[in-house]
Formats: sequence, structure tokens, C-alpha cells
Amino acid sequence: MVSPHPPSTLSAPIDLARVRRLFATPARVAPAAFLRREIASRMHERLALVKIAPQRVLDAGCGAGADLALLQKDYPAAQVLGLDAAPAMAAAARPPASAAKSLLHRLLPAKAGIDVLAGDFGDLPFGPNSIDLVWSNLALHWHPQPDRVFAEWRRVLRAEGLLMFSTFGPDTLRELRAAFAEVDGHAHVLPFVDMHDFGDQLVAAGFSTPVMDMEAITVTYDTVQALLADARALGGNPLATRRAGLMGRAAGQRLQAALARQRRADGKLALTFEVIYGHAFRPAPRVTAAGEAIVRFQPRR
Repeated sequence: MVSPHPPSTLSAPIDLARVRRLFATPARVAPAAFLRREIASRMHERLALVKIAPQRVLDAGCGAGADLALLQKDYPAAQVLGLDAAPAMAAAARPPASAAKSLLHRLLPAKAGIDVLAGDFGDLPFGPNSIDLVWSNLALHWHPQPDRVFAEWRRVLRAEGLLMFSTFGPDTLRELRAAFAEVDGHAHVLPFVDMHDFGDQLVAAGFSTPVMDMEAITVTYDTVQALLADARALGGNPLATRRAGLMGRAAGQRLQAALARQRRADGKLALTFEVIYGHAFRPAPRVTAAGEAIVRFQPRR
């Protein structure tokens, strides 16, 4: 039997420099904020079930900063750090009275409030054991090596610190992927990672008791143009293997025709989003009865 999903990958040929360019203009991606906000709301419902009192919270891939104030409201005594790889996004997220921050947070004690800086969430400018909660909403799929990201997030988390994230799974934009397949053989949609692979990566990175769940969200449209506008506002195509040059007029017309043929019985067009939610803890170090830390040595391969 042929799987309806593209093969799941643990890494993708994503061009991180292009990701930064795609998000260099916050206004370009703002029309898709409704989906990000809906998923953030569902994440907050899950977070409310976990009883923690973090001193320092990191929003990894904070975008224009919509989650920062909510996290500060949840944890008013905490320092909330926003970090985004696109400098323009970080600038948009920064509180008006705040100056641009240096990368010295690893040296400073936590202080209640919101601070924002630009940087790669797969190579964080923070020291080990410096963060109590890592939060990341719809950002992980923009990085080519999620396993490396998980290892980095574990590094900065304190013992018993919490990671909570959302990302897209393989069924996301399946309608758009099928339509593009009728036009050419190039990859136009990210090869999103499967939920179970993420669970394996979390365990491999050293997280304990990862919990993964998934739900499908369907957004409907009256016109092909509205659907494509939202698809562009979600970010775009950062793949290094993407088609060179712009799609020609004839190819664009074929794409629109392929999408139009997908109209449902009610006349609507649909985009599916497979949303993956995950949370996991950094475990406390294991110790003997005498209180000595247990260190496990792995032979080099």
C-alpha cells in the first residue's frame, strides 16, 4: 500500500538564510496570524495543566512577539525572553521602551519583564541550565535539524525544566502539495516530520516522559486566490531544492485549476493543517543513595 504522506524525514534541505529573508517583512506574514494565535491558545490550555513557577521563560521563534505578553501574564514574576532568527521579527516583538539587547543573558540574573533578541534557536546564546520553560509555537519546522534543536533546548533547560512546542506534521498543506504535483516535479511544500519521529528525537536528546499529540485543523476558502494568499503568509518555500526562478503564467494557471478541482461538495476549498503538540521535561540528574551523580559514558563510534 502506498502511504498518503510523503516520506517522513529527520532533516530537510532548508536554507536558513532564506528562512530569515522570508520573515524579513513582518507585514507579509501577518495575514496568517489567525492560525498561529489559534494554535497558541490551544497550547496555553495544555500549559495551564502543568504546575510550574518558572523564573526564566524562552519563546523560541517568537515571531512578532504575540505570545510574549501572554507568557508574562501567566508568569508575572518571570523574565520572558523572545528570540527569533529574523532581526525584523525580533525588532517587531521588542517592547517599545526596550533597547536592543546584547547576548549577555547567560551572565545576568533573571529579572521580571520581557526582553527580545535575534538569534538561532538551534544555537542559543544562553548558558547551560539557565531556562525553566522553553515555549515554541509553529517554529520548529523552519529548522533543517530538529534533533539538533532539541539537544540545544535541553542544554539550556534547568533540571526538571519544561519544553512545550507546536509544529506542523506531514498532512499539512496536503491539498497544495497535490496541486503542485500536477504542475511540476519540484518540491514546493516542506517535508514535515512525523509526530513519532519527534518523540524519538526527544528521547534521544535526553528528555524524559515526552507526550505527543496531534489534531487536524481545516481552514476553508471561497477562492483559490485567498487560499494561496494564506499559504504565502505562512512563510513560503525555504527549501534549497526549490525550483529556480518564478513560476510562469501557464504553470500558475495549471496550479489554480488543480486547486479548483478540489472544491468540496459545499463549494469550499480547504487547506489541512496537521498540528503536532509536544511537551517533555529535562530530567533531574540521577544520583546514588550517597548523593553521587551517575554519569554514563558512551563509547565513541
